[in-house]
Amino acid sequence: MNHFQGSCLCNSVRYELAGELQKFFLCHCQRCRKDTGSAHAANLFVQPTAFHWLSGDDLVKTYHCPDSRHVKSFCQNCGSAVPTVIDNTIILLPAGSLDSDLPRTPDANIFIDSQADWSKNSDTLPSFAQLPE
Repeated sequence: MNHFQGSCLCNSVRYELAGELQKFFLCHCQRCRKDTGSAHAANLFVQPTAFHWLSGDDLVKTYHCPDSRHVKSFCQNCGSAVPTVIDNTIILLPAGSLDSDLPRTPDANIFIDSQADWSKNSDTLPSFAQLPE
């Protein structure tokens, strides 16, 4: 069984996960790109029985995008993405909120037709261990 902990940037919202990761998708839809400010969202999906808030759940705010199924939860202190409880049936967990590395790679890229043009060849760019001079 997997066991992970995660948190927001200011460490006010903390959670733990004790169970199997169901799915791991890199979502390139326009809404995920907009709400992450990045090329894609990295979303894990887990069962609610595997998830537990450790602290700060009273600081979690959830935004429901009008006329869509898109939801995003975030820490009201620092704005970091945190897990979203969806209809008490599934947890959408931002992979970047985990405090340790995952022992797996994403299952798939989804909504690839919406991928940002500027990110399509990112694997061919120079790579640096730190911010270059």
